[in-house]
Amino acid sequence: MKNRVLTLTIIITAFILSLNSCSKDDDNPVTPSNDTEYKVEGNTVTVTDKGKGTGDYIWTADKVWILNGFVFVNDGQTLTIEAGTVIKGKPGEGENASALIVTRGSKIMADGTKQLPIIFTAEADDLQGSVALLDRGLWGGLIILGHGILNTVPDKMNIEGIPTTEPRGEYGGTNNADNSGVLRYVSIRHGGTNIGADNEINGLTLGGVGSGTTIEYIEVISNNDDGYEWFGGAAQCKYLISAYCKDDSFDWDQGYQGKGQYWLAVQHPTLGDRLGELDGADDPEDGMPYGGAELYNATWVGSGLDGKKTATFRANGGGKIYNSVFVNQRKGVDVELKDNLNAETSYKRLMDGDLKFENNILFDVADGTNNGVFKLSVKEGVSTADSTTAATNFTAYFASANNTFTDPGISYPASGNFNPIPTGDVTSNLAPYPEGFFDNVSYKGAFDPAAANWAEEWTLLFQ
Repeated sequence: MKNRVLTLTIIITAFILSLNSCSKDDDNPVTPSNDTEYKVEGNTVTVTDKGKGTGDYIWTADKVWILNGFVFVNDGQTLTIEAGTVIKGKPGEGENASALIVTRGSKIMADGTKQLPIIFTAEADDLQGSVALLDRGLWGGLIILGHGILNTVPDKMNIEGIPTTEPRGEYGGTNNADNSGVLRYVSIRHGGTNIGADNEINGLTLGGVGSGTTIEYIEVISNNDDGYEWFGGAAQCKYLISAYCKDDSFDWDQGYQGKGQYWLAVQHPTLGDRLGELDGADDPEDGMPYGGAELYNATWVGSGLDGKKTATFRANGGGKIYNSVFVNQRKGVDVELKDNLNAETSYKRLMDGDLKFENNILFDVADGTNNGVFKLSVKEGVSTADSTTAATNFTAYFASANNTFTDPGISYPASGNFNPIPTGDVTSNLAPYPEGFFDNVSYKGAFDPAAANWAEEWTLLFQ
């Protein structure tokens, strides 16, 4: 009798355990089935979107998560990514590209740490040197979409990089305080695959992302398009790195109204377009709100004689840049004038106080003079009289803008000993800081000359 009871107990226990093994574990929510979005093979989970999005899931650090094509976090879903997690994108172009898209109304909670950063990279990357530092275009990128305000017509758009037939690619709305979650201590590597002719995915794309979103300590390195691009919204971002990207380091457009502090841009010695492409609008160019972020404490390192422009303000783009350091670039800062003096262009934004570039250091940029570094870009059709007046006003502004052309003491990547921490004087002639988002610091540029490098340990750039 005892043996029968024991046998029955063993059978019941085994049955319960088998049921538990088929259920979803709340601590490791993976359903190992070929018919669902998640397929488990050892410590690797392949994620395939079949219209259902990721669900409310936790991507855990004990597994490597593989993006198989476009993977969406759908409206109402929250994707949590543990500190130390590695996410890899499969190779492919066009419809076969891989990317993670956080849609409007969803959230990503990717809260890494300095010791345990979250890494997005290519499937081929073993994190031990199997992918060269400068390899680009091996997968897509990370796209976050929100309900922030655009200055376009219509006021909602489909994000570049996603087919227009995909409704989950829409962004924009009326809420510049929208919250898409947390992105902290995240490294995004080797992305920017082609999705069409001359059309690649940015490292981090922010479409209509609001100021309620936390974005800090982010690295985009070796991307085949821009490092970062903001389309409208009012995202506030601290401690950003854009390194060795093929196109622009930082790009804003469509009425972006955000704020930034401690932005590092580093161009490859022979590669890269503008350090900053700072546009106001697409269509119409006079759309409201006028585009332009407020940025303090940037350090932008160009490509020397092979470099292009430090920053371009165009398409009615504005923005305010203070207490920053710009070095080693062949051309300086240009501001666009179109049609006439009263047309809504970046020149008018400058005259109206919506565009400011003050109390900055520029060294090894153009010829190192106000007239050589700052250029008025006059387009065809502007009259000679308007061109002359604009040039006079433009020169007068920059003569009093408190920019200096002294050596901040930064070593460039081409030297083989890149160090962004300045050894020169970066503490004089500071513009005051507004209250709120910005730290009130006593130096120019992204790095405190008396402190350690905040980009070490968690980035690929400073490994």
